[in-house]
Amino acid sequence: MIEPRRITVELGFRSYPIVIGDGLLGGNFDLAEYVRGEDCLVVSNVTVAPLYLEKLRSNLGGKKVAALELPDGERFKTTDSLHQVLDQLAESGANRDTTVIALGGGVVGDIAGFAAASYMRGVGFIQVPTTLLAQVDSSVGGKTGINHAQGKNLIGAFYQPGIVLIDTDTLQTLPERELKAGLAEVIKHGAIADIDFFAWLEDNIEALLAGQPDALAHAIERSCEIKAEVVADDEREAGRRAILNFGHTFGHAIENSLGYGELLHGEAVAIGMVMAAELSDIEPASRERLRDLLRRAGLPVSPPAVGAQRMFDAMSMDKKVVQKQLRLVLLDRLGDACVTTDYDEGSLRRVLEAAE
Repeated sequence: MIEPRRITVELGFRSYPIVIGDGLLGGNFDLAEYVRGEDCLVVSNVTVAPLYLEKLRSNLGGKKVAALELPDGERFKTTDSLHQVLDQLAESGANRDTTVIALGGGVVGDIAGFAAASYMRGVGFIQVPTTLLAQVDSSVGGKTGINHAQGKNLIGAFYQPGIVLIDTDTLQTLPERELKAGLAEVIKHGAIADIDFFAWLEDNIEALLAGQPDALAHAIERSCEIKAEVVADDEREAGRRAILNFGHTFGHAIENSLGYGELLHGEAVAIGMVMAAELSDIEPASRERLRDLLRRAGLPVSPPAVGAQRMFDAMSMDKKVVQKQLRLVLLDRLGDACVTTDYDEGSLRRVLEAAE
C-alpha cells in the first residue's frame, strides 16, 4: 500500500479532500471522522454492496451504520429510488447530524447526494465511488440528481460531499465495459484542459485498459485535479465549469433518445465528444487524434440511428440552454475548450444527421 494522494477542492468553508489510494477500504482509512454524528446510512446497489459494504463498515468504527441497496442501472435513477432513500431516512428517525454515504458508481452517488441535499434541507454526505467514471467525474463537484423522461439529470441540486474516498482496488472488480466507459471521462479531461495529459493518455492507453495500478492512479489523480480546479473556479456552472460537459450535450441526447441504460454514460459521452469535435473549428488532425484515442480505448465513435430531429429536440432540454439558445461546449484546440453560442445551425444539423 502506497501513501494516499490528496487533492483539495477549494470552496472556502465547504472545501473537502479527495483521497486516492489502494487498499483504503477495509479499515485502512479513518472515515468516521468525516461523519457528523453517530448515525450514517450507506446507499449502495445490489452489485456493489456484496463486494464492499462490509469493508466500508470497517472504516466507520464506532458509528451506527445502516444500509440500503438499490437496483443497479441508469434506468433506476428515478424518483422511486430517491424516495427509497428518503423513506429509509425518515422511517429510521434520522436527524440533521446523520451522514449519507454513497458506495457505488455515478447513479448511486447522484441519488444519495440528492437525498442528502433534500432530507431536512441537508445532512452530511460522503462519496465512496467504486467505478472509474464515478472516481474521475461524478463523485467530484457536487452535482446530484435524478433523470426525467424529458432529459437526463433534470431534477437535482448542487451539494458538495465532506470527502471523496477513492480506493483504486475497487477497479479490480469492475467489468471491462465499465472501465472503458470511465476512460471516456478521463480522455475528456485531457481534451478540454491539458494537451500534455491527452498525449500521456495516447502513450498509456493500453496500460490503462490492462488495469495497471500506477497508470490508473495517475489518470484518476490528474482527472480529479483538473475537475477540482474547474469546480473551485465556478462551483454552480455559471460559466467555465460547463466545459466539463464536453460531449455531454450530444451524449445526453443520445441516452434520452435511445433509452437510459442502452448505452453506458461514458459510451454516449465518447460519441458526443466526436460529434462536438466535428462542429468545432479545429484542425482535422486534432479531430482524428480524439477519435483515434477513443477508438483505441474500445469506445464507440458513431451515433446510433435515433434520428436527427429527435436528438435536436432532446438537446433543447439541455441545462445549458439560456433564453432558448443552446450553448455548446466546443474545442478551440485540442486541450482547450470553450462554451459558445457561436456555431452554425446548418453545421449542427449536418452533425446530427450522423444519427439518421
